[in-house]
Amino acid sequence: MLRRTKILATLGPATDKPGVLESILIAGVNVVRINFSHGSEQEHLSRVKAVRNWAHTNQTYVGILMDLQGPKIRIASFKDGAKIVLNIGDTFALDADMGESSGTQSAVGIAYKTLPQEVRKDNVLLLDDGKIVLEVTSVEGNKINTVVTQGGILSDKKGLNLRGGGLSADALTEKDKRDIITAAKAKADYVALSFPVNGDDVRLTKKLLKEAGSDAGVISKIERAESLVDEIINDIIQESAGIMVARGDLGVEIGDPQLPAQQKRLIKLARSNDRVVITATQMLESMINNPIPTRAEVFDVANAVLDGTDAVMLSAETAAGDFPENAVKTMHEVCVEAEKNPIARTSHHRLHEDFTYIEETIAMSSMYAANHLGVKVVASLTESGKTALWMSRMSSNISIYAMSDSVATLRKVTLYRGVYPCGIKNMSNADWGKVNAKVIKILAEKDIVRNGDLVILTKGMHKGKTGGTNLMKILRVGDSEYE
Repeated sequence: MLRRTKILATLGPATDKPGVLESILIAGVNVVRINFSHGSEQEHLSRVKAVRNWAHTNQTYVGILMDLQGPKIRIASFKDGAKIVLNIGDTFALDADMGESSGTQSAVGIAYKTLPQEVRKDNVLLLDDGKIVLEVTSVEGNKINTVVTQGGILSDKKGLNLRGGGLSADALTEKDKRDIITAAKAKADYVALSFPVNGDDVRLTKKLLKEAGSDAGVISKIERAESLVDEIINDIIQESAGIMVARGDLGVEIGDPQLPAQQKRLIKLARSNDRVVITATQMLESMINNPIPTRAEVFDVANAVLDGTDAVMLSAETAAGDFPENAVKTMHEVCVEAEKNPIARTSHHRLHEDFTYIEETIAMSSMYAANHLGVKVVASLTESGKTALWMSRMSSNISIYAMSDSVATLRKVTLYRGVYPCGIKNMSNADWGKVNAKVIKILAEKDIVRNGDLVILTKGMHKGKTGGTNLMKILRVGDSEYE
């Protein structure tokens, strides 16, 4: 059984070891993530080159997603790199006037200098992904006085969040703008935008990508509490190629108990708006140091699949973990089993809605026919991949093959649930009978279809025109003619 849910794996020191990158790609990674929060430009470009070379050698397609760091708000450092222990009831200050490495048991500097102007008494601040919780007791100039309500060990440059959100830090830093140029140089398929406040952040990112010569799709990481407001999240989704449910920072800002409902809501919103969605953060966290997952992690991955996520993401599990290949294999097995559930194959997408575009009508009609006619596969001849994306919004167990001579399109569809890239060449001047026959020939050579199987083929009257899909053809493999 082909896995429909895609696996996104983060590259890092662990995958730089000999043979590890190849092993995770063979194990089933569809898209790799390059994290701009760590490493140099040369390291990033080297990893991209290694992935591209492997894909070319193995005649396949692997997507590249490059993840911008964003305004990661952090405390500064402690004297001599010391670690301190904060206990419940301790007083502790965050002081914008303190030096970079002047932290003590009672206070530490902050990199985000305007924080004292953005918080007030009774606000709750969370350090180190919520492990330490501080309640603001007063603000004196550039100094925030707090009391510890949840203690722990605190060390240099840990992240800082405001419960409920509302910090005004720009989504795109100067570093991000430089990294966008690197992403363009790497010909990234997707760029992930961290901490977007609203659709304007997405629009600016697309503008900067275009100016850099990149047509990468923007994946907006939903990490701020304020971005969950209906009007704002809809604007972000409409402007993006997709979203990532980034459960780390989002959970810190809204509180972990709210995360499950928000994850389901965000997945549903993305799919209903014909956008892709990635579920991320701590999916197989225990496998950083262990060869098998916890049962809770298995349930977490399976539930994301049943919710309809396009992709599930591995972070430190592959970037820095001891068992990268095991993590990918586990993710693959859990996804495949979850997809056997009838819930994962039942769809009411757009069932009672009017269609806007002819191409969308063809896509929906094809999937309806395929689900009710016993069709083996659906093949979409596509310039942009849009028809295949529309098809993939309908839950089904029927494989969708996006067939194109555009390598960029074939790499982009690696993120679409249930869609598989398939190269096809020299179609611009062929008559339609030859095109139909060639599609069947390619699918048969790959052992995807056999004699007697039904195939639905979608295409446009005008070859080479983006957005021109207006034909659906039902073909039976083995027929003497495919006119």
